Amino acid sequence: MLRIGLLAFLLTLLVPISAPAQNRQGTLSRAARPLIRPDVETVDPSAVTVARLHYGGGGDWYWGGSSLPNFLQFIRRNSNFPVDTIEKIVAIMDDNLFRYPFLFATGHGIMRFSDEERERLRTYLANGGFLFINDSYGMDKNLRKELARLFPERELVELPFDHPIYHSYFDFPAGPPKIHEHDNKPAQGFGISINGRVVLYYLYQSDIGDGWEDPQVHNDPPEKREAALKMGMNILAYALTH
Repeated sequence: MLRIGLLAFLLTLLVPISAPAQNRQGTLSRAARPLIRPDVETVDPSAVTVARLHYGGGGDWYWGGSSLPNFLQFIRRNSNFPVDTIEKIVAIMDDNLFRYPFLFATGHGIMRFSDEERERLRTYLANGGFLFINDSYGMDKNLRKELARLFPERELVELPFDHPIYHSYFDFPAGPPKIHEHDNKPAQGFGISINGRVVLYYLYQSDIGDGWEDPQVHNDPPEKREAALKMGMNILAYALTH
Protein backbone atom coordinates (compact mmCIF):
# COMPACT_ATOMS: atom_id res chain seq x y z
CA MET A 1 0.00 0.00 0.00
CA LEU A 2 2.95 2.29 0.57
CA ARG A 3 4.51 1.75 -2.81
CA ILE A 4 1.65 2.11 -5.31
CA GLY A 5 2.71 4.61 -7.96
CA LEU A 6 5.79 5.67 -6.00
CA LEU A 7 7.96 2.77 -7.12
CA ALA A 8 7.30 3.29 -10.83
CA PHE A 9 7.93 7.02 -10.55
CA LEU A 10 11.18 6.68 -8.62
CA LEU A 11 12.51 4.04 -10.97
CA THR A 12 12.41 6.65 -13.76
CA LEU A 13 14.80 8.76 -11.68
CA LEU A 14 17.47 6.06 -11.45
CA VAL A 15 18.33 5.59 -15.12
CA PRO A 16 21.87 4.56 -16.05
CA ILE A 17 24.49 7.19 -16.83
CA SER A 18 26.94 6.88 -19.68
CA ALA A 19 30.19 7.01 -17.70
CA PRO A 20 31.20 3.82 -15.85
CA ALA A 21 31.19 3.77 -12.06
CA GLN A 22 34.52 4.48 -10.43
CA ASN A 23 36.08 2.08 -7.94
CA ARG A 24 36.68 4.33 -4.96
CA GLN A 25 34.23 4.14 -2.09
CA GLY A 26 31.21 6.38 -2.35
CA THR A 27 31.53 7.30 -6.04
CA LEU A 28 28.51 7.57 -8.31
CA SER A 29 27.22 4.19 -9.51
CA ARG A 30 25.80 3.28 -12.88
CA ALA A 31 22.29 3.39 -11.43
CA ALA A 32 22.52 7.04 -10.37
CA ARG A 33 21.48 10.21 -12.15
CA PRO A 34 23.90 13.14 -12.40
CA LEU A 35 23.83 15.40 -9.37
CA ILE A 36 21.24 18.15 -9.74
CA ARG A 37 20.57 21.18 -7.56
CA PRO A 38 16.97 22.36 -7.96
CA ASP A 39 16.44 26.07 -8.54
CA VAL A 40 13.37 26.24 -6.35
CA GLU A 41 13.18 24.71 -2.86
CA THR A 42 9.47 23.94 -3.03
CA VAL A 43 7.96 20.72 -1.66
CA ASP A 44 6.33 18.47 -4.23
CA PRO A 45 2.97 17.25 -2.88
CA SER A 46 4.02 13.76 -3.98
CA ALA A 47 7.41 14.07 -2.27
CA VAL A 48 8.86 11.18 -0.31
CA THR A 49 8.56 11.76 3.42
CA VAL A 50 11.09 10.38 5.89
CA ALA A 51 10.09 10.04 9.53
CA ARG A 52 12.09 9.63 12.70
CA LEU A 53 10.73 6.73 14.74
CA HIS A 54 9.69 7.62 18.29
CA TYR A 55 10.18 4.23 19.93
CA GLY A 56 9.64 3.08 23.50
CA GLY A 57 11.99 1.56 26.05
CA GLY A 58 13.75 4.65 27.32
CA GLY A 59 16.32 5.10 24.57
CA ASP A 60 17.17 8.55 23.22
CA TRP A 61 15.19 8.24 19.99
CA TYR A 62 15.56 12.01 19.50
CA TRP A 63 19.38 11.90 19.35
CA GLY A 64 21.09 14.07 16.72
CA GLY A 65 18.73 16.96 16.10
CA SER A 66 20.57 18.21 13.01
CA SER A 67 21.14 14.81 11.40
CA LEU A 68 17.88 14.12 9.58
CA PRO A 69 17.32 17.70 8.31
CA ASN A 70 20.88 17.73 6.92
CA PHE A 71 20.37 14.34 5.29
CA LEU A 72 17.11 15.41 3.67
CA GLN A 73 18.72 18.58 2.35
CA PHE A 74 21.52 16.46 0.89
CA ILE A 75 18.96 14.30 -0.91
CA ARG A 76 17.18 17.38 -2.24
CA ARG A 77 20.36 19.03 -3.50
CA ASN A 78 22.14 16.00 -4.90
CA SER A 79 19.48 13.95 -6.63
CA ASN A 80 16.22 14.02 -8.53
CA PHE A 81 14.34 12.45 -5.62
CA PRO A 82 11.29 14.56 -4.73
CA VAL A 83 11.79 14.63 -0.97
CA ASP A 84 10.16 16.64 1.80
CA THR A 85 13.03 18.23 3.73
CA ILE A 86 11.00 18.80 6.90
CA GLU A 87 11.68 16.11 9.50
CA LYS A 88 8.62 14.16 10.62
CA ILE A 89 8.26 12.18 13.86
CA VAL A 90 6.01 9.14 14.13
CA ALA A 91 5.27 6.36 16.62
CA ILE A 92 4.32 2.86 15.52
CA MET A 93 0.73 3.15 16.71
CA ASP A 94 0.13 6.57 15.12
CA ASP A 95 -2.66 6.67 12.56
CA ASN A 96 -0.35 8.15 9.92
CA LEU A 97 2.42 5.53 10.14
CA PHE A 98 1.66 4.15 6.67
CA ARG A 99 2.11 7.59 5.10
CA TYR A 100 5.87 7.26 5.61
CA PRO A 101 7.67 4.72 3.38
CA PHE A 102 10.98 5.22 5.21
CA LEU A 103 11.56 5.25 8.98
CA PHE A 104 14.81 6.31 10.64
CA ALA A 105 15.64 5.17 14.17
CA THR A 106 18.77 6.01 16.13
CA GLY A 107 20.05 6.38 19.68
CA HIS A 108 22.24 4.85 22.36
CA GLY A 109 19.87 3.05 24.71
CA ILE A 110 17.05 0.56 24.79
CA MET A 111 14.51 0.12 22.01
CA ARG A 112 11.45 -1.89 23.00
CA PHE A 113 8.13 -2.66 21.28
CA SER A 114 4.89 -3.83 22.81
CA ASP A 115 3.12 -6.86 21.34
CA GLU A 116 0.69 -4.56 19.56
CA GLU A 117 3.54 -2.47 18.16
CA ARG A 118 5.38 -5.54 16.92
CA GLU A 119 2.30 -6.70 15.04
CA ARG A 120 1.74 -3.31 13.44
CA LEU A 121 5.41 -2.86 12.53
CA ARG A 122 5.47 -6.29 10.89
CA THR A 123 2.42 -5.28 8.84
CA TYR A 124 4.06 -2.00 7.88
CA LEU A 125 7.27 -3.71 6.73
CA ALA A 126 5.46 -6.50 4.90
CA ASN A 127 3.50 -3.93 2.90
CA GLY A 128 6.37 -1.91 1.49
CA GLY A 129 7.64 0.06 4.49
CA PHE A 130 11.31 0.25 5.40
CA LEU A 131 13.09 0.76 8.75
CA PHE A 132 16.69 1.94 8.98
CA ILE A 133 18.22 1.59 12.45
CA ASN A 134 21.46 3.46 13.13
CA ASP A 135 23.27 2.36 16.28
CA SER A 136 24.76 5.59 17.57
CA TYR A 137 26.52 3.39 20.16
CA GLY A 138 25.20 1.11 22.86
CA MET A 139 22.02 -0.26 21.25
CA ASP A 140 23.35 -3.53 19.90
CA LYS A 141 22.81 -6.06 22.70
CA ASN A 142 19.24 -5.02 23.47
CA LEU A 143 18.34 -4.36 19.86
CA ARG A 144 19.22 -7.83 18.64
CA LYS A 145 16.93 -9.34 21.27
CA GLU A 146 14.13 -6.99 20.27
CA LEU A 147 14.52 -7.77 16.58
CA ALA A 148 14.37 -11.49 17.39
CA ARG A 149 11.02 -10.82 19.08
CA LEU A 150 9.86 -8.74 16.14
CA PHE A 151 10.70 -11.45 13.58
CA PRO A 152 11.25 -14.74 15.41
CA GLU A 153 11.01 -16.62 12.11
CA ARG A 154 13.55 -14.44 10.27
CA GLU A 155 17.28 -14.07 10.82
CA LEU A 156 19.20 -10.82 11.08
CA VAL A 157 22.06 -11.42 8.64
CA GLU A 158 25.07 -9.39 7.58
CA LEU A 159 24.63 -8.20 4.01
CA PRO A 160 27.45 -9.03 1.55
CA PHE A 161 29.31 -6.14 -0.02
CA ASP A 162 27.79 -6.89 -3.43
CA HIS A 163 24.27 -6.37 -2.06
CA PRO A 164 22.31 -3.71 -4.01
CA ILE A 165 22.06 -1.48 -0.94
CA TYR A 166 25.76 -0.69 -1.37
CA HIS A 167 25.36 0.12 -5.08
CA SER A 168 21.85 1.55 -5.43
CA TYR A 169 23.03 5.13 -6.01
CA PHE A 170 26.70 5.44 -5.04
CA ASP A 171 29.18 2.58 -5.03
CA PHE A 172 30.48 1.29 -1.69
CA PRO A 173 32.50 -1.76 -2.79
CA ALA A 174 33.84 -2.31 0.75
CA GLY A 175 30.42 -2.10 2.42
CA PRO A 176 29.27 0.60 4.83
CA PRO A 177 31.68 3.42 5.67
CA LYS A 178 33.33 3.65 9.06
CA ILE A 179 32.44 7.08 10.46
CA HIS A 180 33.18 6.76 14.20
CA GLU A 181 35.62 4.43 15.94
CA HIS A 182 33.52 3.27 18.90
CA ASP A 183 34.98 -0.20 19.66
CA ASN A 184 37.47 -0.13 16.79
CA LYS A 185 35.45 -2.80 15.02
CA PRO A 186 34.65 -2.73 11.31
CA ALA A 187 31.35 -1.21 10.22
CA GLN A 188 28.69 -3.83 9.54
CA GLY A 189 25.29 -3.68 7.87
CA PHE A 190 22.65 -6.27 8.78
CA GLY A 191 19.28 -6.89 7.22
CA ILE A 192 15.98 -8.68 7.69
CA SER A 193 14.31 -9.65 4.42
CA ILE A 194 10.79 -10.49 3.34
CA ASN A 195 10.39 -12.20 -0.04
CA GLY A 196 13.94 -11.29 -1.01
CA ARG A 197 13.61 -7.61 -0.13
CA VAL A 198 15.47 -6.10 2.80
CA VAL A 199 12.81 -4.35 4.87
CA LEU A 200 14.95 -3.55 7.91
CA TYR A 201 18.56 -2.41 7.70
CA TYR A 202 20.65 -2.19 10.87
CA LEU A 203 23.96 -0.34 10.75
CA TYR A 204 26.46 -1.25 13.48
CA GLN A 205 29.87 0.26 14.35
CA SER A 206 29.52 2.94 11.68
CA ASP A 207 27.15 5.64 12.96
CA ILE A 208 26.34 7.50 9.77
CA GLY A 209 23.66 9.36 11.74
CA ASP A 210 26.35 11.28 13.61
CA GLY A 211 28.06 11.86 10.28
CA TRP A 212 24.91 13.64 9.07
CA GLU A 213 25.03 16.18 11.87
CA ASP A 214 26.33 19.75 11.65
CA PRO A 215 30.14 19.78 11.24
CA GLN A 216 30.82 21.34 14.63
CA VAL A 217 28.91 18.65 16.56
CA HIS A 218 31.48 15.87 16.14
CA ASN A 219 34.18 17.65 14.12
CA ASP A 220 34.15 14.90 11.53
CA PRO A 221 36.28 15.68 8.45
CA PRO A 222 34.37 16.57 5.26
CA GLU A 223 35.16 13.23 3.60
CA LYS A 224 33.62 11.32 6.52
CA ARG A 225 30.46 13.43 6.46
CA GLU A 226 30.19 13.03 2.69
CA ALA A 227 30.54 9.24 2.96
CA ALA A 228 27.85 9.15 5.66
CA LEU A 229 25.43 11.20 3.57
CA LYS A 230 26.10 9.13 0.45
CA MET A 231 25.49 5.89 2.34
CA GLY A 232 22.22 7.35 3.56
CA MET A 233 21.29 8.11 -0.04
CA ASN A 234 21.97 4.47 -0.93
CA ILE A 235 19.74 3.20 1.87
CA LEU A 236 16.88 5.48 0.82
CA ALA A 237 17.30 4.65 -2.88
CA TYR A 238 17.24 0.92 -2.12
CA ALA A 239 14.21 1.23 0.15
CA LEU A 240 12.15 3.07 -2.44
CA THR A 241 13.10 1.08 -5.55
CA HIS A 242 13.14 -2.54 -4.33
